[in-house]
Amino acid sequence: MFHSAALKLTLWYLAIIMAISLIFSGLLYRVSSQELEHNINRQLGYFNNFLGPNDINIYNNLRQRQLNEDRNRLKGNLLIFNLLVLAGGGAASYWLARRTLEPIERALESQSRFAADASHELRTPLTAIQAENEVALRNKSLTKAQATGLLRSNLEEVAKLKALSEGLLRLASGSQPLKLQPVDLSEAVNLAIERQAKAAAQKHITIKNKLAKTLVKGDEEQLAELFSILIDNAIKYSPSKTDIEITGQKQGSETKTKITDHGQGISTDELPRIFERFYRADSSRTKDGAGGYGLGLAIAQRIVSQHNGYISVESKPGSGSAFTVSLPKS
Repeated sequence: MFHSAALKLTLWYLAIIMAISLIFSGLLYRVSSQELEHNINRQLGYFNNFLGPNDINIYNNLRQRQLNEDRNRLKGNLLIFNLLVLAGGGAASYWLARRTLEPIERALESQSRFAADASHELRTPLTAIQAENEVALRNKSLTKAQATGLLRSNLEEVAKLKALSEGLLRLASGSQPLKLQPVDLSEAVNLAIERQAKAAAQKHITIKNKLAKTLVKGDEEQLAELFSILIDNAIKYSPSKTDIEITGQKQGSETKTKITDHGQGISTDELPRIFERFYRADSSRTKDGAGGYGLGLAIAQRIVSQHNGYISVESKPGSGSAFTVSLPKS
């Protein structure tokens, strides 16, 4: 589909280029031809005062042949020029057409991949609920304890579906522009720490916040969500009884906030993909594995982008990970 569209777009570009080239060539030929004819007439008028009638006729025929030769040579040069424009313009038009369609192609591929991944992730808990319920219905001696366990299991799967749908909604609504205003980054981070306090306590992880008061241009709720995601990610991939450190640094017109954990790190092969939707690194990096659907870091990157900032990660297997968020200062 895109190859056909690229060819059609190439033909349109090439038609425009050739139309401009031919019009320019026609005007150039006309002006040059008139100038050549004007020079010959001026020379004939000059030699009329010195040559006889027969010599004037001979000279006139000679100059007319030269004029025709000059015109033919000019036509040949313009033809070669337009052939070169046709060849070069065709190549340039195809390159420009591919470059124009490339973002659209990538967007459609991303949308198709997103739909496939979302369908797969939604189908997994639904299949589990269906299978458990079918088995329970065929069990004529189902006890109250078994029914309670079944309902509890169903509720867990429903919670997973709810978390997935909320993540998808965040990504879908993430394109909406935010109203940026001065925000104390330390307050947003403290709010994020409060949201993750229970998860950190369950693994006996200490969150050390060393971030001083810093004003940035942003949305406090969205920034709290951003750092909540990053802290949650650090907790998931950190062993029990370790520390997570949050530090800040001002650099020019930016403020950099770093969240550092002391987990087992991320392999070099996985680093370029961790911000992709539905991508989850190997759960063997942690002793107990990490849940989730691989949407958190994609949402975090979207929030940072909406704040005109950028996010980066440094990690080595066995040395922990450090996520750095750079945001414009207020």
